[in-house]
Amino acid sequence: MKRVVITGVGAISPLGHDWPTVSARLREERNVVQYIREWDDYVGLNTRLGTRAAPFELPARYNRKVTRSMGRVAIMATLSAETALADAGLAGDPLVTSGKMGISYGSSIGSPAAMGDFGNMISRKTTEGINANTYIRMMSHSAAVNIGVFLGVTGRIIPTSSACTAGSQGLGYGFEAIQSGRQVAMLAGGAEELDATDAAVFDTLFATSTSNDTPHLSPRPFDAERDGLVLGEGACTLVLEELEHAQARGANILAEIIGFGTNSDGTHVTQPNPRTMAQAMRLALAGAGLPPEAIGYINAHGTATEHGDVAESQGTHEVFGGRTPISSLKSYMGHTLGACGALEAWMSVEMMRDGWFAPTINLRNVDPRCGELDYVREGGRSLQTDIVMSNNFAFGGINTSLILRRWPN
Repeated sequence: MKRVVITGVGAISPLGHDWPTVSARLREERNVVQYIREWDDYVGLNTRLGTRAAPFELPARYNRKVTRSMGRVAIMATLSAETALADAGLAGDPLVTSGKMGISYGSSIGSPAAMGDFGNMISRKTTEGINANTYIRMMSHSAAVNIGVFLGVTGRIIPTSSACTAGSQGLGYGFEAIQSGRQVAMLAGGAEELDATDAAVFDTLFATSTSNDTPHLSPRPFDAERDGLVLGEGACTLVLEELEHAQARGANILAEIIGFGTNSDGTHVTQPNPRTMAQAMRLALAGAGLPPEAIGYINAHGTATEHGDVAESQGTHEVFGGRTPISSLKSYMGHTLGACGALEAWMSVEMMRDGWFAPTINLRNVDPRCGELDYVREGGRSLQTDIVMSNNFAFGGINTSLILRRWPN
């Protein structure tokens, strides 16, 4: 089996787009949640809280002709992929268009505005507003396809439209494509744009935070007084590369992916199962050939929903007991849905390289129903470890676990 390393990163996040900026925000221990004024227009929508991606500028080459098939989610995905290639030293490299590089990338959906155009067609009985690119902007694999067209990628495309695990499955399936020798490199990750329709989905499940007057206090993963999740947006692309190929070209290696586990609950679409969550972690450990005690830190999915927090923490305790430090980055930037798996894996690697792990902010009193874990709280945690795990869990009972190892630079 081939070894797979990370050689480039491109990110757009609510906390910033480069590690120094993100790290500084994490060390401030303050979230970036805000009141979304536009949502006041929606009757029946309870939450007003969200996190927008930090401002970014598009280069001139992202002109109208190029972006006509892109909604915001595809634009962020494509820009992050282009940035990742440059970071890896592969911008303009023949590898990109050779067929030896592929794309493994996900989002929950395409751009909701394009879906709205079709909704108008159904309600108003007219095709007004629909054009040749409306479906391309709407389709669930819009991000993956637009990355491929923009960059001229001719390898395999693996679209991972699996809600909260879209980004982590993007990384995992990209890892497997290289590990098995099918591809030499993959652009892997996920993206999502913030929209009121996403908020409405979780609102109907009573899963969103409605602490609209105190955005700095939400979300509160694992806390007894949490009141739900906060949605966000962003994109993150990692360049995954076969180790020998990366070394032969003198690439700067960020980390190595050594384990990936994914499975499904098979029981309920919105009620998570701690036993199958635990099994996904065990699958990742088995793939990496590691015992649980080898993991130095766990990045939790940690959405701040009642069922999610309780099930995840109990499943984690089943595998690790209470000995492994764990925290949730969603307490800072909210739940970025299709982007979260890639953003959180990248940030976990960077924290490992720095030797400091961010706490779960707003965690004052752990819900007694949650598993007894080593929750990283106020002040964060300085620790040296070579191996971290990043977990994500999605609607439909889809579970993922990634294990990443520090590269000795």
